[in-house]
Amino acid sequence: MSAADGVRVRYEKKDQVARITLDRPEVLNAMDLRTHEELAAIWDDVEADDEVRVAVLTGAGDRSFSVGQDLKERARLTERGAPATTFGSRGQPGWPRLTERFALSKPVIARVHGYALGGGFELALACDLIVASEEAVFALPEAGLGLVPGAGGAFRLARQLPLRIAMGYLLTGRRMTAATALRFGLVNDVVPYEDLDRCVADWAGDLIRSAPLSVRALKECVLRSLDMPLEEAFSSRYVWEERRRVSGDAAEGVRAFTEKREPIWTGR
Repeated sequence: MSAADGVRVRYEKKDQVARITLDRPEVLNAMDLRTHEELAAIWDDVEADDEVRVAVLTGAGDRSFSVGQDLKERARLTERGAPATTFGSRGQPGWPRLTERFALSKPVIARVHGYALGGGFELALACDLIVASEEAVFALPEAGLGLVPGAGGAFRLARQLPLRIAMGYLLTGRRMTAATALRFGLVNDVVPYEDLDRCVADWAGDLIRSAPLSVRALKECVLRSLDMPLEEAFSSRYVWEERRRVSGDAAEGVRAFTEKREPIWTGR
C-alpha cells in the first residue's frame, strides 16, 4: 500500500532486514501524527521479531529523507488550542518515537538522500549508522521558526559533534552538506546516489554476519555508558551482555573459527 491508500509508512521484511520507508514524497516525507502512530507499531514489531536483525529507515522519492514535522498540521493544531511542542513526545501519538526508544536493541541504518531537516535530521541522528548520498543535506532550522529541535536534536548533535560546531548549526539553522557531515564523523559513508542502495546493503550484510547477541549487547553497552565514568562502565549491569555471555553463540563463534567455517548464529 502507498500514501495514496492512507498509509504513511511502508514496511517490508526480507532476508533478516526490515525496511521502513516514510511514504509521503508529495510533502517531502513530512511527518504528521498519523505517521508517528504507524512508526510506533513498526518499531514494536522490529524489536519483537527475532528474524529481523537490522532495520533500514529511509524516505520515498528522490528529493527527501524527511523534512520533519508537518508544519501545516502543526499550524492547524495550534489554531485549535493544542499545547505547543517542547522536548520529547510523551503523551503524543506514536510515543515512544524512535528518538526516545532508548532500549531498542536492533541496529538501525538511516539511508539518507536529499533533505534531512528538522525532525528528519533528528530521526537520522537517533539511528546507529547513517549512510548518505552526496546530495544529502542536513539541518535543524527550528530556531528560525520559533521552535526547538525537541526530538533530541539539541541533545544528540551536541554529543555527536564538537560543541561549538553543534551550537553553530543549532542556533542558526545552517545547512550541512553530506561532505561536511562525513568530515565531522556524523555519517558513516557518503556515496553517489546510484551507489546508495549497494552501500546500505553492504552495511546491513556486515551487521547480519555479526553475532546477533553481540550486536545487541554492544549497542546497549555503548549507549548506556556514554556518560559514565570508565570505572562505572566496567562494573555496570548490561542485560543483553548477560544474555550473550551464557548463550550458545558465545561458544559458536570461537568454535567456527577453529574449525575454519562460517558461524551459525541462533541468537540463543
